[in-house]
Amino acid sequence: MRAVVQRVRYAKVTVDSEVTGSIERGLCVLVGVGREDEERDAIALADKVVGLRIFEDDAGKMNRALADVGGRLLAVSQFTLFGDTSRGRRPSFVNAMEPEGARRLFERFCEECRARGVEVETGRFRAHMLVELGNDGPVTLILDTRG
Repeated sequence: MRAVVQRVRYAKVTVDSEVTGSIERGLCVLVGVGREDEERDAIALADKVVGLRIFEDDAGKMNRALADVGGRLLAVSQFTLFGDTSRGRRPSFVNAMEPEGARRLFERFCEECRARGVEVETGRFRAHMLVELGNDGPVTLILDTRG
């Protein structure tokens, strides 16, 4: 699984003029599921994301995790993270998992984050979404459970 993790001051997802998820201070996480991914990837990714120490402590050092600062998480499914442009300019998505399996692992990722005490909001799976956010820092990390 791949994730683009952004430390945000706010983030929200809108689908057909309806806000489906909204947070203030926390993490906006774009989550892609690869065709080889398994449940262990969802668990490992949740563990890594929730434990990331990318919030500043009193000394201004990145030393605090999401729960330490009372932050929330906005998870957005993003199959395009597995886009391959090595053979031209139009991406191929053959490395992305088929939708039903991807939905199951995306939902497992969200459940695992909640089980670790984090409040999770989401977009809508397979929908065209508008994602708005204020990237704080900016702080952006790319995670890959297979790399």
